[in-house]
Amino acid sequence: MTINGSLAGWGWNSYFEAFWQGREWKNAVRARLISQQRKFWRIAGDFCECWAETSGKLRLAADQGADWPAVGDWVVAELHGEGTTAVIQAVLPRRSKFVRKSPGKKMEEQVIAANADTALLVSALDSDFSPRRVERYLAQCWESGAKPVIVLNKADACEDARGKAAEMERVALGTSVCVVSAKTGDGFSELEEFLKAGQTLVLLGSSGVGKSTIANRLLGQTVQEVQPVLENDSRGRHTTTARELFVLPGGALLMDTPGLREMQLWDAEDGVAQVFADIDALAGECRFGDCRHEREPGCAVQAALDAGTLDPARLENRRKLIREQEFLRRKVDPEAKHDWKNRVKSLHREVKRMYESRKKDGRE
Repeated sequence: MTINGSLAGWGWNSYFEAFWQGREWKNAVRARLISQQRKFWRIAGDFCECWAETSGKLRLAADQGADWPAVGDWVVAELHGEGTTAVIQAVLPRRSKFVRKSPGKKMEEQVIAANADTALLVSALDSDFSPRRVERYLAQCWESGAKPVIVLNKADACEDARGKAAEMERVALGTSVCVVSAKTGDGFSELEEFLKAGQTLVLLGSSGVGKSTIANRLLGQTVQEVQPVLENDSRGRHTTTARELFVLPGGALLMDTPGLREMQLWDAEDGVAQVFADIDALAGECRFGDCRHEREPGCAVQAALDAGTLDPARLENRRKLIREQEFLRRKVDPEAKHDWKNRVKSLHREVKRMYESRKKDGRE
């Protein structure tokens, strides 16, 4: 990795310069977070790389809602000499951020990658192949501000790689789909157009899809440890345990991330709409504006299902992701929660009136 590089080499551009100019940062430098180990971050810029920790002021601001540092962030840092720990004073506004809901019961976002220009969504061409999972990643990616590229890995182990690629292209809706083999190197020429100097790419996907092997192939050397997947279910084991930003031979920047065993969406309503834009277009042709696409007459979505031009699994996944977003909104938005409770109460009252009416008419 570069020890003493230029700001542009680490991805600095006019977007971040606009936030830097006009502010008085005394004894501060512009730095990019390239890795994290517990409460310390490795920072780089036009100085020698060093470790840094957050200031007390930043920790207090984070408690009040300010951004907490994540790998890929550009930050304002104070250097205190060789062999000492720098101090991160502030996080500059992000150009993009790929997030998820924090695992477990906490209702908060977790930033997986900051300031990525392109997200390589990796899926394996083995028994773990799943267009539905890729739709989930695509939704969060479109919400992030990064450009998604679907990478289908392990082409060497699949007899019908092109057939599965065609299946994925039907749900990608114009998103680039690249078929590669990290083991043999086949197909990597398809990724070259995204590997521009100063551009940041992030590898995303579940455990066992081959992200670390792809990283090693792009780096031209073994930097990330790899482990074989379990043959009986194609599930992988975590080999990458921390997020880290690498400089590729051509000058592009690559962030490898641990496999995500849980990928719950966070505030991705617009992303979900973009992923399923074809279904939304069909819905616009339904006879009724409030059509639920179930048994209503004149439903264009049901007509597409009957004609075989719409995959029922894709429609069901859309419903699932929409329900997930509605549940999340009720949990984190007090007003939405209040509205939902009023809707439920109104529905209960209506059911009660219907029951009492039927009972009065002697039908119960």
